[in-house]
Amino acid sequence: MVVARLAAPIALAAVLSILAGPGPAVADACPAGEAALGVSRTVEIDTTGGPQFGAQYPGHDFLQPGEVVLTFDDGPSRAKTPAILQALADHCTKGTFFIVGRMALVEPQLLREVAHAGHTIGLHTWSHKKLTATSAAKAKEEIELGHSMVEKSLGAPVAPFFRFPYLAAPNSMLAYLKERNVATWGIDVDSKDFTTRKPEVMMKNVLTQLKARGKGIILFHDIQASTAAGLKTLLDELKVRGYKVVHVTPKQHVPTIASYDKRAEQMIAKRQVASGHKDVHPPPVFGPDSPAGSEAIEPEVLPWLREQQPEVAGPPAPPPGTTSAPPQPKKPWWEF
Repeated sequence: MVVARLAAPIALAAVLSILAGPGPAVADACPAGEAALGVSRTVEIDTTGGPQFGAQYPGHDFLQPGEVVLTFDDGPSRAKTPAILQALADHCTKGTFFIVGRMALVEPQLLREVAHAGHTIGLHTWSHKKLTATSAAKAKEEIELGHSMVEKSLGAPVAPFFRFPYLAAPNSMLAYLKERNVATWGIDVDSKDFTTRKPEVMMKNVLTQLKARGKGIILFHDIQASTAAGLKTLLDELKVRGYKVVHVTPKQHVPTIASYDKRAEQMIAKRQVASGHKDVHPPPVFGPDSPAGSEAIEPEVLPWLREQQPEVAGPPAPPPGTTSAPPQPKKPWWEF
């Protein structure tokens, strides 16, 4: 069941997702006034039976002409997510963030910032594996460990909303999510932000597809430079063209599984011990003045980021006068 709740377009800073963390309420009025997109309505999703949304899964289209849902995969990223949060705040609008579990472990405080801003927190596996290329047992582990890690890192229940990495959905896992009462989210519009560092290219991709479809669930990645740099301008243009943002929230939560909770808690505890019992942000492999010219990237997520955007996440240059790369850790990054 999908339940829509109308909201004033420019007073939506007060409309908080039920996932928002503790803290003061956001002011009622949007500083941007009439120029802001806001949120035209909030749609509450009943995930009983695992409904599926997006062009890949016809049958559950709740969007009206001119409406869009803003979604962001793969984060949180200390180098990119804050700019995306600011762009959304500038327009007093809301999105859904599909979180990778190991990114939540690295950036728990940033994850809480996303939730506290009123955005919906969904799930995107533990380590972004392509689930069509692994066994059913491993695929379930990716789903459930990711779920447990995101909830434990956030310190609150998250939406039972799931998106498959690469949109690669094996039938066995689609059936599993139905059994777990978790909604599967596909897409209608692909920003293709992972293919370019140019904001104007990302914007053209979105606007061209939206013009053809008239509405849709838009896919961005909050680890990508083109989205971090171009989202504010794109939102400006969506407002000019008359599009309206729909915010999706869950009607209910789905409990995590105790065995995966325990594993997640052990990883978090080891990381806290290694960091002096507080959330940490490891030193970046890159800096803005590095020979590679790349933004700061957490060393723990480099292997996967290389796969996503090689020109950003290439290997660090060795220090002057040396020929060897810095020593690599001897055991997996999560086993501190």
